[in-house]
Amino acid sequence: MKVLRTHAVGGPETLTLDEVEVPTPGKGEVLVDVKACAINYPDTLMIRDLYQFKPERPYAPGGEIAGVVEAVGEGVDGVSVGDRVMAGIGNGGLTEKVIVPAGRMFPVPEGVPFEKAASLLMTYGTTIHGLKDRGHIKKGDTVLVLGAAGGVGLSAVELAKAFGARVVAAVSSEEKGEVARKAGADEVVIYPKDEMDKAASKELASAFKAACGPEGANIVYDIVGGQYSEPALRSIAWEGRFLVVGFPAGIAKMPLNLTLLKSCDIAGVFWGAFTAREPVKFREQVEELFQMMKDGKIDPLVSETFPLEKGGDAIAKLENRQAVGKLVVLMD
Repeated sequence: MKVLRTHAVGGPETLTLDEVEVPTPGKGEVLVDVKACAINYPDTLMIRDLYQFKPERPYAPGGEIAGVVEAVGEGVDGVSVGDRVMAGIGNGGLTEKVIVPAGRMFPVPEGVPFEKAASLLMTYGTTIHGLKDRGHIKKGDTVLVLGAAGGVGLSAVELAKAFGARVVAAVSSEEKGEVARKAGADEVVIYPKDEMDKAASKELASAFKAACGPEGANIVYDIVGGQYSEPALRSIAWEGRFLVVGFPAGIAKMPLNLTLLKSCDIAGVFWGAFTAREPVKFREQVEELFQMMKDGKIDPLVSETFPLEKGGDAIAKLENRQAVGKLVVLMD
């Protein structure tokens, strides 16, 4: 079988397409014939050894997959050959077949394409955990989403609207702003791509405040970091919640005096650790997402697909912040 692997620290151009033996599932494991693997920002970090987890090389990037059960190991109940499944696996997804612990899998609902199933867990899973458990979202809240046109950003727009919030989408272009509007955003703020000086940062803070309204943002969902975090924090409401989700623009240095002046909270959203620490709650939230998909409240936007041998191109496009919605590698 073919697998796209990293053998040494480096960027997506260092990935190689290798031929390896098909693995055999052990006790409690399932062999999945992978149909689709979604690309996420951690994939860009892991191959450069910049992520919290550093798998032993060689390994395949790709943390969420969807496919068909090909073989079942000893002691696995409730799973049969031929079942359509999806799973969050951390890494290993850019391959034709992969071993998955049975407890990490979910059945793919009838009628859901593999590419959309592979795009649900990490993005929408992160966001439902962030908005509900860390942001304590409630109907009538105003939510400011930074990086609102990417996979996680669009999930935040859709889920915040589903929970009854007003959404302000912050993006880097008018094209991305239109994508956010189609997903349900009430207001759009376009921030500069270039480095901002103090005056530009102040101007962006004013734009965020104007869009969020006189009370400010009850929740800031920060997927971007860097120079955009402080202007967003300046627009937060009294007792607001600033959710730290990712740092593609760099790790921000926040003026903590603002947290005192606004009596606000800065909370981290570490979805991967949450799924391991609270597996029951994690599965309940996935079931909630399935129901929302069935009800038409959420619909993952897959903007582009790639063959396995071009998986590095997908990672590069995401790394360069050129992606809108989700990028997915298809094995067929």
